[in-house]
Amino acid sequence: MRLLNARMISGAMQGRLLKMLCRMINPKNVLEIGTFVGYSTLCIAEGMNNDSTIHTIEIDDELEDIIVENFKKAPFDTKNIILHIGDALQVIDNLKDTVFDLVFIDGNKRQYLQYYNKIFTLVRQGGFILADNTFWNGKIFEKIKSNDFQTQAIVQFNDFIANDNRVEKIILPVRDGLTIISKK
Repeated sequence: MRLLNARMISGAMQGRLLKMLCRMINPKNVLEIGTFVGYSTLCIAEGMNNDSTIHTIEIDDELEDIIVENFKKAPFDTKNIILHIGDALQVIDNLKDTVFDLVFIDGNKRQYLQYYNKIFTLVRQGGFILADNTFWNGKIFEKIKSNDFQTQAIVQFNDFIANDNRVEKIILPVRDGLTIISKK
């Protein structure tokens, strides 16, 4: 099957990094914003213990069958994956009683800062937030066009994180930039 925007899939190296980070962090509860076809979800789940849970949110309901099929093909049990189809900002409200050890933000780039602000209180002290695509094809290093709202939003997010004293942070030059944020 061919998909439009297949570049949205996390690459193999990033997938292995997600798995390794999960093994290191040993999260009990994980939230992923932006499932796409489920590759990063499966990488995260592969690094988790069997008693852990990952909530993953995808806004595009047309991808649901593909996602479910990919989960079925996994060489490990995926019973710990809970797929939510809908707008992440609304779905997160239904998860407000859950404390997350790890959040992976890879949804609508224009909403990164909204996601961050919405989930921040749900992340335990010492927990981690990972944000993908924070280099945004290198566009954050160039003069930004006035109609390039996605790049503007990523720059705004990066600037906010850089100045947020509640967290420690670093951007890794993996694939398209992966920001690792630790809540103090």
